[in-house]
Amino acid sequence: MGDEQQQTGPQRIFVSDVDRYSSKHIAKFLSTCLTEGTPEEDEASPPGEPAFRVVGSVSSSSKRDRTSFVQEQYVSPSQDELLQHLLECDVVVYNISDNATQEQVAKASWAITALHAEQENFKSQKMFILVSTLMTWAMTKPQDPDETDYVLSEEEFRRRRPHPSFKDHNDVEKLVLKLGRGKKSKLAGYVVASGLQYGMGENLFHYFFKVSWMGKFPKVPVFGEGTNNIPMIHVNDLAGVIQNIIELKPKSKYTVAVDDSKNTLEEIIKMISNTLGPGEIINVPEQEAIATKAFEPEELQFLSVNLRLDVEILKESFNIQWTSESGLVENMDVVVEEYKNTRQLHPIRIFLVGPPSVGKTTVAERLCRHYQIHHIRLKEVIEEKITQLKELLNENDAEHVSEEVAAAAQAQLDNINKSMEKNAGRLDDHLVFEIFREKLNSKPCRNQGFILDGFPKTYAQAQFIFEEDEMDEDTEDQDVIIKKRGYNKKITPEHVIALEASDDFLTKRVQGLTESVAEKMRYTQDEFLPRLTRYRQLSGAEESLLDFFDELEIHPEHMEVTTDDLEYTDVVKKITVMVGVPKNYGLSPEEQEEVDRKKEKLRRQTMAAEAAENKRRNETALAAMAAPYEEWKKNVAEVKRQEHELLEAHSLPLRNYLMKYVMPSLSEAMLEGCKVRPEDPVDFLAEHLLQNNQED
Repeated sequence: MGDEQQQTGPQRIFVSDVDRYSSKHIAKFLSTCLTEGTPEEDEASPPGEPAFRVVGSVSSSSKRDRTSFVQEQYVSPSQDELLQHLLECDVVVYNISDNATQEQVAKASWAITALHAEQENFKSQKMFILVSTLMTWAMTKPQDPDETDYVLSEEEFRRRRPHPSFKDHNDVEKLVLKLGRGKKSKLAGYVVASGLQYGMGENLFHYFFKVSWMGKFPKVPVFGEGTNNIPMIHVNDLAGVIQNIIELKPKSKYTVAVDDSKNTLEEIIKMISNTLGPGEIINVPEQEAIATKAFEPEELQFLSVNLRLDVEILKESFNIQWTSESGLVENMDVVVEEYKNTRQLHPIRIFLVGPPSVGKTTVAERLCRHYQIHHIRLKEVIEEKITQLKELLNENDAEHVSEEVAAAAQAQLDNINKSMEKNAGRLDDHLVFEIFREKLNSKPCRNQGFILDGFPKTYAQAQFIFEEDEMDEDTEDQDVIIKKRGYNKKITPEHVIALEASDDFLTKRVQGLTESVAEKMRYTQDEFLPRLTRYRQLSGAEESLLDFFDELEIHPEHMEVTTDDLEYTDVVKKITVMVGVPKNYGLSPEEQEEVDRKKEKLRRQTMAAEAAENKRRNETALAAMAAPYEEWKKNVAEVKRQEHELLEAHSLPLRNYLMKYVMPSLSEAMLEGCKVRPEDPVDFLAEHLLQNNQED
């Protein structure tokens, strides 16, 4: 009691590996827990204040912003550093339930051993909670071998038998129970054996959610027979168990944390498929999960566990505010919303309207690639529906289709055929609206979203497609009825973009098309002008299509198309800025590799083109400079020639004078010097020239 009285603030709790799925959500849950009490209690922790101050370890490669709720994060600390952090905490939670590595299991063993060795220096009692896995029960047999539906009780934990791959987990459990017991011990040890965790992104079950969400498979695979019972628990409910252990300090040191479900793997995947995907499942060999890289062998071990455990003790002993007490299957709608919010998977619904030839289809295709959503065009939707009905009624598939479904498909196909025969290939409006609404309500469109390309065209058509079929007649306030139930929010576009261009611009664009393209797109002169006129008439109607969305406060964005840029870069950029970032799964590793390869190829091509262009420009510049340069060189040569001739002309009189008057005397003096050979030839030469000059 003395130790408890010294507690004057929120308890400091260490959680290992808070950058991993399970620990992250446990830490986040504990960080939101508030104290309970009365004003007469310790004022340091009044009601409504945080009950726990959460710290934890993270890997060096983790992103800190994902664990902002953890007040202190220790990045890959050494053992000495980690021990100091553990000693500063009131509660230490080591989690080895989330597909933990051998290194993490070993760290948990070290932590309990190191704390036990330091307990004499504790100022108050500490608590060590090991979050383990029910894989340590995987090989446990019922006491009566003949009992097929035997349910294991938490009280039988001493006779549990682990899966061969989880013996180390079992050893750590035993170590925690051994070192954490004793009335005088300052270190209390608890073990929580967790069922397979789900919720908040789905962890191990994420693969089944993703393939259902993406809708790439006609049937969601079940690896193995799928008849095994899987003990499960929502990750927030697991955190609630840990919270109860911290606050209640139960006498039992071993707790089995599972919800009240008894579902098989097949039942779980079937419900996921029904809620998010095609509604169908198919059993495939477990080896296919590894071959397709859907699961690692260690993960398949979790999915193959077959256990039925009693949850009554947990429900009776603890006060848990359950998130999913009855299990994943019963709470699938809530879990799906968590899944979408956690992974930021939300449909993007866009409607592109505009006159013919303005570029709606080009823009839609680019946006579909960017956002990974579906391109909806009326003609293709109708063709797809007819093809589906014919395939459904195909003799090869007849044995897999119920009589009721086949009869309904045949009736719908007959109605379509009759309508097309009656209206020269066109469908009655009510059939068009029925098929179109069915497409928008399909799982792929509801999951990822869509872009409507030019349909509906009128106010009335939009009413038939987007307005709700049922109204809330029990509500007295009729204004509230219209506002809340006016349209089907799950299929109505959130963004309406009106592409605009002048008639002259559109006409010139159409005239530039080849005859074959114009015929294919119905842009021939006989077709295009009436279509353009019809669009302008509908746009100017008293109740236009855009008015419908304005009334719903989905205000259209008008964008002018003024260039012949086939890629519509500016328009697409404006739309993506307005709509925001993609809210769907990104590309697969293989698809991303292909995109990167194309980008690299494009980069090299661009660099080569730029280099070739630079070379061409240099050569052009040199060629342009060559003629003036050659002319300049000729002019310089001519100037030099003329200067040489001028010098020659100027030197001729002097040369003649020297030859006539100087050279004879100089030659004579030099000959005389050769004969006499004076000691100073220069002086002799000067004297001789002087004498001859005087004589002359």
